[in-house]
Amino acid sequence: MRRVILLSLLAIAACTPAPKGPSGYRDPSRMIASAALFDPGRFAGQWNTVAAFGGDASCGRLTEEWTAGASGYAIKGTTCNGGKLYSFTTDGKLTGPGRIVRGEHGKPVELWVLWVDADYRIAAIGTPDGSIGRIMSRDPVPRTDLFTAAREILDFNGYDIRQLRQMQ
Repeated sequence: MRRVILLSLLAIAACTPAPKGPSGYRDPSRMIASAALFDPGRFAGQWNTVAAFGGDASCGRLTEEWTAGASGYAIKGTTCNGGKLYSFTTDGKLTGPGRIVRGEHGKPVELWVLWVDADYRIAAIGTPDGSIGRIMSRDPVPRTDLFTAAREILDFNGYDIRQLRQMQ
């Protein structure tokens, strides 16, 4: 009788669809948090994307200039889409501590600053759904210890850092 019950349970389990994997590059079941002590004024300035997930990493280093305004930023720089480098200009609106809605590949996206070091030299940026994740640095070649810390923050927030690509 136990064998029949076990076989029945196995047959039912075989018909159940496999659980869906994580969306994007992070496990959505993991907690994620933006930087509570984020200072919008200190975040303004030039940033270099030095590591990213997916297609964002296929064009080499990208740069962005963030100019602080009354409710957020004016942002201009370069982005990668479909393996091609493009220039862009967009606005970034602050929606909470370390949370900025901006245009990203033609659609609005809420980027979260997950962590920025005390001197605003490097930052780990991502989205709750994991569709975007990157490390941005003031220096095109960041200090190794700061880069390692940013990678660890992405990992802590559920990103699969095996898929993170450092940009050359």
